[in-house]
Amino acid sequence: MRRGQELDGPGRVLLAVKVALACGLALHFAPYVPFAADEYSYYAPLGALVSMYPTLMRSVRTGLQTLVGVGLGILLGTGGLALVYAGGPALLALALVVGLGVLVGAFRWLGAGRDWIAMAGMFVLLIGGGDPDEFSVSYLVTLAFGVIVGVAVNLLIVPPLHLTYAGRRLSQLRDAAARSLHDLADLIERGDGPQEEIDGIVTSLRRTASAVSDDVLDADESARGNPRSRRHREERRTNDRRRRALERTVFAIRSLSDALFRDTPSEEGEPTAPEPTQRTLVSAIRACADLVATPLHDEQTEDLANAAQEALDQYLAEVRESGAADADAVTVGFCLRRVIDSARSVDA
Repeated sequence: MRRGQELDGPGRVLLAVKVALACGLALHFAPYVPFAADEYSYYAPLGALVSMYPTLMRSVRTGLQTLVGVGLGILLGTGGLALVYAGGPALLALALVVGLGVLVGAFRWLGAGRDWIAMAGMFVLLIGGGDPDEFSVSYLVTLAFGVIVGVAVNLLIVPPLHLTYAGRRLSQLRDAAARSLHDLADLIERGDGPQEEIDGIVTSLRRTASAVSDDVLDADESARGNPRSRRHREERRTNDRRRRALERTVFAIRSLSDALFRDTPSEEGEPTAPEPTQRTLVSAIRACADLVATPLHDEQTEDLANAAQEALDQYLAEVRESGAADADAVTVGFCLRRVIDSARSVDA
């Protein structure tokens, strides 16, 4: 199972309890499943285990993909048995089943089921040789029963909803973006800096943004088909709006860094802004950083946005007066304006 949201502490304990309960229920009721032999009941808890994921939709999707993979594996295993009954070498049949299973598993749409094709085919060939029909039906039906039990337990007992966690992760990205802006301002004030330090600022922010975006999208997935999500529709919309705004902010900061600093043969990054405007530029960047760092629905957001816009306007006016309105200066102004607009859109 992938380590999803809120799987530390209480979230991990809750998932463990649900997995244990689902496996126990699946094993207990497996002998009553129609068309399945009792001796294969142990596949039921296996089905419950593979279907237990941090989100309800992922549980359903993974369970269905597993069953599709097992079904394809059974077909391959049956073909291998046909080859053996026809007088072919058992080793050749096994090699063909496993090899074809791995090849078929190359299709990405199979998802989690890709890993089950070769294994299911091998099981049919090695375990179900005496009575392949009974084994194949029992294997698939019992596993499907376990998947159903796992999904049912995940749905009925506190179905996972990770919107609050996603909100905290977005706040962490917001703070990281603000820090990156302050770090860029510090570099301009110092006049230069190692290219590794400049690259490190942007790289760290990009990695954080990627991880947070994945968490927010997973949280949105946890709300799909989840009865608990009905009371959290506004929170879901807010998270999506914040995610898109912060993605624009991160992209603007990366472009801002590219416009401000250039690689040189000595691997030293030097600010491209003219000396007379650097102080004003630093003030504009810090004002944008203060705006980005503002918590959601803060009363000072509009005042900070106006202050950032005034600082940016002052910088652009000085650039024009100094005659240094080159492409980099225009890009810097565009990036800072995009940061301001993105921050404003969060509370829109």
